[in-house]
Amino acid sequence: MTDVAVPVTTKKDWTSDQEVRWCPGCGDYSILTAVQMLMPELGVRREDTVFISGIGCSSRFPYYMNTYGIHSIHGRAPAIATGLAVTRPELHVWVITGDGDALSIGGNHLLHALRRNVKLTILLFNNQIYGLTKGQYSPTSEEGKVTKSTPFGSLDHPYNPVSLALGAEATFVARTHDMDRKHMMETFRRAHEHRGASLVEVYQNCNVFNDGAFEEITAKDARPHMLIPLRHGEPIRFGPEGERGVVMDGGVARIVEVADAGVEALAVHDEHREDPSFAFALSRLATGPHTPTPIGVFRDVQRIDYGSQVNQQLVEATTTKGPADLAALLSSGSTWTVG
Repeated sequence: MTDVAVPVTTKKDWTSDQEVRWCPGCGDYSILTAVQMLMPELGVRREDTVFISGIGCSSRFPYYMNTYGIHSIHGRAPAIATGLAVTRPELHVWVITGDGDALSIGGNHLLHALRRNVKLTILLFNNQIYGLTKGQYSPTSEEGKVTKSTPFGSLDHPYNPVSLALGAEATFVARTHDMDRKHMMETFRRAHEHRGASLVEVYQNCNVFNDGAFEEITAKDARPHMLIPLRHGEPIRFGPEGERGVVMDGGVARIVEVADAGVEALAVHDEHREDPSFAFALSRLATGPHTPTPIGVFRDVQRIDYGSQVNQQLVEATTTKGPADLAALLSSGSTWTVG
């Protein structure tokens, strides 16, 4: 990083020369466009920006960004990104992943990146299906889902990615969807500006293997009735006229008619609350993308990030014990001479 002013860029500067190769109509296109349009507004350099992905349709993302990028292995993007973020704290590290990549083989890596609060911006594309491998059920597929790998219907109870992240006490957790570019850009901006682990679940349509999975809540006519906007410091209400709202009843979030409950009874959103239980209760409002669903930032709290702690520990160790001697370390303790 230098002290020279960051040059002015446009979307074109952040767009690579690679042909975008997703199925026509895929929601990934709109997410890519939102990110490419946002990057010039963030005041960062392309050479200080890295996109790291695992395996899946979403994981082609680094090819289409004119930045540094790593197309890594299945589920391991958070682990690889952790190493980079800790050793190069001046970089802006993004992780692009999908519901299968992040929550199946990569579930353990994702959880630890979140609980450690590694300085990463994680975009989790959730289409509730395995797309790249042609339509098998994923960890977010609904119970009873009939796919090539579950011909009699899935027996698995699905993950709620937002609930999972909050359970790991991630310091920034949000949800957006691929049908609203403005909302995506603002949510991604907030996630990037957060110092620590940020996770954004993006409802993303797979029009080939799971078309219309979110249509009941993200279709233009449905949004006023089905999306519950979370705005810090404001009562949680929704509907074309704000006629419905959310109350907390014994720690459980519940939807009510405002006319019946009264405005004063509505829960006021507090994304900065240290205890994640309030945000978790909100994440449990929807049992799937067919009932009113919260959208926006669930939690945004401050906690020292993992990389800062690691690097401070190294400074303290060097200060108190002097420069490290690798040869002395290797020959210390119990050693044997062979041969």
